[in-house]
Amino acid sequence: MPIRRLAVLMDPISRINIKKDSTFAMMLAAQRRGWALEYLEQSDLYLRDGHVFAASRPVEVRDDPAGWFTLGERVERPLTDMSAVLMRKDPPFDLEYLYSTYLLDLAEREGCLVVNRPASLRDANEKLFTTWFPQCTVPTLVSREMSRLRAFAAEFGDIILKPLNGMGGESIFRVRSGDPNTSVILETITERGRRTVMAQRLIPEYVDGDKRILLIDGEPVPYALLRVPAPGESRGNLAAGGHGVAVPLTDRDRWICAEVAPELRRRGLLFVGLDVIGDYLTEINVTSPTCIRELDAAQGLDIAGQFIQAIESRLN
Repeated sequence: MPIRRLAVLMDPISRINIKKDSTFAMMLAAQRRGWALEYLEQSDLYLRDGHVFAASRPVEVRDDPAGWFTLGERVERPLTDMSAVLMRKDPPFDLEYLYSTYLLDLAEREGCLVVNRPASLRDANEKLFTTWFPQCTVPTLVSREMSRLRAFAAEFGDIILKPLNGMGGESIFRVRSGDPNTSVILETITERGRRTVMAQRLIPEYVDGDKRILLIDGEPVPYALLRVPAPGESRGNLAAGGHGVAVPLTDRDRWICAEVAPELRRRGLLFVGLDVIGDYLTEINVTSPTCIRELDAAQGLDIAGQFIQAIESRLN
């Protein structure tokens, strides 16, 4: 049987924190299952005469913080030489990210399995995609009109404002009724009406943390990572100082997953992270969801192994 080759398009491997990096967990799992790994960054992807190529480097990975990877010599080859490609570049979702998805579209058309599907990475904005499932969310407004956002804040008394392209809890504001900083917050986050943002009624349960639920081909991992905010902080994101605790999924969590899963499958979103606060869905992470390593360590799971097995099933 020919060796399966997995190309991983990611941020620089030399800078990752292997203790927390889900892409690294995927690479370890694929290597354990006999896959040959190829490493590339966005600049290694190119198109010539309608065909997509990669200047990739063979890579071996080790779960060793003293030295976790070894790179081979760069080889230029058609991307279709790969059995599958993981698109695991972290946000920001900028023009270069967009261009990469266009190239990956062409590779997909030529028969390459790309995970997650490039068109869906473009279409499923991690904040806006939740609005496809209003039965799972709190009252939500998306606008750049400051008067409309101000009226929404007055209606609900306590709201959260967030940009549509942020990650890791970046640039999230809480606005309470009568807050003297309301005007400057609205001016800042909307860039004086030039940038569209999302406003949501505050979910009081945020003080208990927010859950990251991982789904593989629409099936939820049975444990979520509850990310508890640091003292004095309203955001549970690990990047904002929160700490994670593995918790079993509740019936409500499973109901949310069941509501979302058919659309994820339809869009070819094989690995997704849902963010849930209390009883409500707040984000659907499709670009480079994380928390694999924390959940594996806490519960003895092999989430990345299940994910690679799902890719193998698609190829079979």
